[in-house]
Amino acid sequence: MLKQIRNQLIEHTPRDLAVPLPEAAVLIALTDNTHNPEIILTRRSARLNTHSGEVAFPGGKRDPEDRDLQMTALRETHEEIGVPSDSVDVLGRTGQVISRFGIKVTPFVGLVPESIKLHANLDELDRVFRVPLAFFLEAERLRTDELRYKQQSFFVPAWQYGDYQIWGLTAIMLVEFLNVGLNAGIPLDVPQQRGQRVEGGIWRKQA
Repeated sequence: MLKQIRNQLIEHTPRDLAVPLPEAAVLIALTDNTHNPEIILTRRSARLNTHSGEVAFPGGKRDPEDRDLQMTALRETHEEIGVPSDSVDVLGRTGQVISRFGIKVTPFVGLVPESIKLHANLDELDRVFRVPLAFFLEAERLRTDELRYKQQSFFVPAWQYGDYQIWGLTAIMLVEFLNVGLNAGIPLDVPQQRGQRVEGGIWRKQA
């Protein structure tokens, strides 16, 4: 699975958005267990003014000192969850997206050691946790949210993993990563209901 992700990200040409907006970057961090890789996610502190209580990838806004957006993603990941930049094997990136607050976000994908110690920065987060990558390929979604951007609708999955609900922009970036890295075939342009699966680009009822 990890070999496939690496190879397909190498071949992938990510989407760049030529819009003059403030920039941010996140890290889709995967643990390097070849049999059961996990995705590292955070939950934002309820004390924050924006995104409070939401599940997110580690990351944040670009600082003027950051030489590029990859540095932004790695710096913010270190600050938020304690992962040193030199512990991350960056595999590539997926397409830029725009948040509802008008921030252009660039997602990078990287491998980290499975044994790495994670420490949530309590000024920004109340939790850092891991989810098996296989969960997003096998689990039934909680619901499908319709999000609109520039008069276009996107039908975005929301997942429930224990106490954590994964939805919104995080889910959009996650779906693109699954589609690019693992050929998951999860469409964002058609609605899907609970109890359905994708087949040939069309949602079918589960058997």
